[in-house]
Amino acid sequence: MFPEILTERLAIRDLEANDGPRVFAYHKHPEVSRFQSWGTESVDVVQSCIRGLSATEPGTPGPWYQVGIFLLAGGKLIGDCGFRVLESEPEQAEIGITLAPEFQGKGYATEALTAILDYLLISLEKHRVFGSVDPRNISSMKLLQRVGMRQEAHFVKSLWFRGEWADDVIFAILASEWRTSAHRPAQ
Repeated sequence: MFPEILTERLAIRDLEANDGPRVFAYHKHPEVSRFQSWGTESVDVVQSCIRGLSATEPGTPGPWYQVGIFLLAGGKLIGDCGFRVLESEPEQAEIGITLAPEFQGKGYATEALTAILDYLLISLEKHRVFGSVDPRNISSMKLLQRVGMRQEAHFVKSLWFRGEWADDVIFAILASEWRTSAHRPAQ
């Protein structure tokens, strides 16, 4: 089980199978789905993935672990954040985040991602966290920079995604950088 994380406006916690229709709805939105590799197949696939998380220990090497981003006021599910610890390098984790379009541009992604970075780099003591983003997804690139991650690489036409070759930009941050970051939540 993922330990619930509370921020100023959000609760970040485990998803439940009954969250599947909502997750599928915003992942399937055209503005979101063009950059998604998960959550766009069907409600059943999303619910099955969520049910499968109960057999996974967050922070251990293996498949992606998906958590929900909920508003504290009212408890509405507004997005999700996934992370996976690399099997080959268990001191490193990859992250990804998705918000429903109507909740984008309000600072929620920054708030949620900051909390997840703190969880991975401080609570779980990971050495490095990175994110992979399509450079056409300008808002995601700005988000990763906003939380203090730096661009490390830009691979040209390196991923076959949705029937075409796509560029892949890698952003990362080290635990040593995060500990002294101005972006880190106040302790």
